[in-house]
Amino acid sequence: SAASDVYKRQLYLLFVISLFSLNVQAQELNAQVIINADLVNQTNQQIFKTLERSLNEFINTRSWTNVEFLPQEKITCSFVINLTSYNASKFEGTLQVQSQRPIFDSNFDSPILNFLDKDISFNYEEFQPLFYNPSAFESNIVALISFYIYTILGLDADTFKFKGGSSYFEQAQKIVNLSQLSGQKGWKQNESVRNRFWLIDTMRSNTFKEYRETMYAYHRKGMDVMTQSPEKGKKEMMLALSGLEKLFMRRPNALLLQLFFDAKSDEIVNVFSSGPEVDFDQTAALLKKIAPFFLPKWKQIK
Repeated sequence: SAASDVYKRQLYLLFVISLFSLNVQAQELNAQVIINADLVNQTNQQIFKTLERSLNEFINTRSWTNVEFLPQEKITCSFVINLTSYNASKFEGTLQVQSQRPIFDSNFDSPILNFLDKDISFNYEEFQPLFYNPSAFESNIVALISFYIYTILGLDADTFKFKGGSSYFEQAQKIVNLSQLSGQKGWKQNESVRNRFWLIDTMRSNTFKEYRETMYAYHRKGMDVMTQSPEKGKKEMMLALSGLEKLFMRRPNALLLQLFFDAKSDEIVNVFSSGPEVDFDQTAALLKKIAPFFLPKWKQIK
């Protein structure tokens, strides 16, 4: 009937408006997804392009929080999937996740996360819709990407407000809990000492609290004052780094120590190799002790 046609048209219009308003909301991330399939023996590359496009849209057009982000506050991040095999809709490979945050009053970005997930696998059919459901496991690719998004959001918030990222880490923990039942790799504690389970478990644990304390002090009290007062900024950064010694004494092989310096080692070298001089000897000795695997870098600081 004409009345039902009008009703359908109104419903359709409402649907279009709601879609539009979803996309108008400020998104939190400025993410780039790259799928590298060079190692995969596959003549038709189209599926990799489709997956790359779908993931870029999935991350960048969705609101992941209820916080309004201004355009200049968006978190720059990247997800590089290096595929090692693809067979009958099953993908396997590694995932490199990186994120950074702007430094107050400057054009610089500070690296926050640089993590290699060495063991990812997921099933994906071309044009399969990607949908994140906070209360259910939908697919491993959605779980993987969503887990790292909430980890990125949590770490970013931690650098602006002390323990500001707790609610995002909780969300990442929920994704781990739901994903464990899927039987997919990387979600269980007994599979590896450096997987998604341990990444979020240690981040939320009081045993490793110095990592989050240092992340806050290093950025908010150190890096963010560098433009106004480089000397004060450097001293605050050294103070923040000294906080990691307690963590080292308790757990010398902690994943979070490695995580911190994987992101920060180059920045530390750059900051302390230029600008006003500070007494760096004590910090240099500390870095050699708690992050010996970066010794060649620490030697560059003059």
